[in-house]
Amino acid sequence: MQFTMRRRLVATSIAVALGATTLAACSSDSDDKGSADSGPVSLTYWAWAPGMDKVTAIWNKEHPDIQVTVKKQASGDELVTKIITAAKAKKAPDLVQAEYQALPTLVSNDVLADITDEVKDAEDKFASGIWQMVTLGTDSAYAIPQDSGPLMFYYREDLFKKYGLTVPTTWEEFADTARALKKKDSSKALTTFSANDSGLFAGLAQQAGAKWWTTEGQKWKVAIDDDATKKVADFWGGLVEEGAIDNQPMYTPAWNKALNTGKQIAWVSAVWAPGVLTTAAPDTAGKWAMAPLPQWSAGESATGSWGGSSTGITNDSKHKEAAAEFATWLNTDEEALAAMVKEGGIYPAATAAQTGSALSEAPAFFSNQPDFYTKAAEIAKTTAPSAWGPNVNVAYTTFKDAFGKAAKAKSKAEFGTALTAMQDDTVADMKKQGFEVSE
Repeated sequence: MQFTMRRRLVATSIAVALGATTLAACSSDSDDKGSADSGPVSLTYWAWAPGMDKVTAIWNKEHPDIQVTVKKQASGDELVTKIITAAKAKKAPDLVQAEYQALPTLVSNDVLADITDEVKDAEDKFASGIWQMVTLGTDSAYAIPQDSGPLMFYYREDLFKKYGLTVPTTWEEFADTARALKKKDSSKALTTFSANDSGLFAGLAQQAGAKWWTTEGQKWKVAIDDDATKKVADFWGGLVEEGAIDNQPMYTPAWNKALNTGKQIAWVSAVWAPGVLTTAAPDTAGKWAMAPLPQWSAGESATGSWGGSSTGITNDSKHKEAAAEFATWLNTDEEALAAMVKEGGIYPAATAAQTGSALSEAPAFFSNQPDFYTKAAEIAKTTAPSAWGPNVNVAYTTFKDAFGKAAKAKSKAEFGTALTAMQDDTVADMKKQGFEVSE
């Protein structure tokens, strides 16, 4: 699956504070001559997902009055920098593929337009938690969800059976499972805590109810060290300190080997995990299974997100209605979504597409779990709302540094210190940029 790894947003200098009443982009009421009935128009779409040109070709064939040209871009920091630079020069494209955590930065830089009226009929196509990611907690929409990365629990089905382990449904059971495995075979680890991809930790905090950035009037409130996130940090820090799980980073040759040889028998990851496992642990195909993420309290049903993107329309577009028509088609039309799954390998955000014909068969790596995508769709519906801010890059960078040191030291106390560092660095940076931050 298309996913986001090790990506950071670019911190930019903002001249005005971004508050609940100033989120609306300044040119949302600009003259629009791009409705489908006003004659042929040409739109430019910056995207990084593979195969978007082939998907767009379907639209162009069926809509001769609105022609879209895809210009392939790099993702992450590079795209954010490029689109902001283009917008300042009034040369931004009509549409842009934007990661969810990048939206506040793009809105605060007046890159994205308020498209609430243009896409109001699309909201019911998505889970409420997914739609909230493009509204930034307001009543306005600044993009349409494109793909998502709901978190799940992946485990070696054969080894769970061998060691007499039960799939955990709560985080308490997860911890007990990790300890039980260690007692039965000290050379094995249920999983690892990794500090080299901030997105996983953010998703786990999201599941726990964290809201790292919110607005109060004209001010931002930063609560990265809130009770929900402290609970997550203490939980993982405690498991690392007692040696119940490993403390090595993901995506390394050693991590790949641990997965491939069964030294690590589970992984908390997103719906795109099969693609990673195919490369990291090729010898284990057909031996893994997927289950819902463990919950903090029995009977609850919530998950977080790791990755995902949206389609936004820029303030520079002179064809806002036409662009919105295309963006809606791209992310809600059955044929378009099936093409994106086939050509780009994405997991669509639209609820109906998650059980559509394009995802009727399980990933080849999970041939032993034919209902993989049926279960994934049920999990995706429970995605908790996220709360991103304009300097996610700072929080993520501090996470990697501070939590990396804490994991290496195997110290629960240092996990708490690392979380405080994330909070302090993020607030300091926002003030430095000129944002008003409530204490």
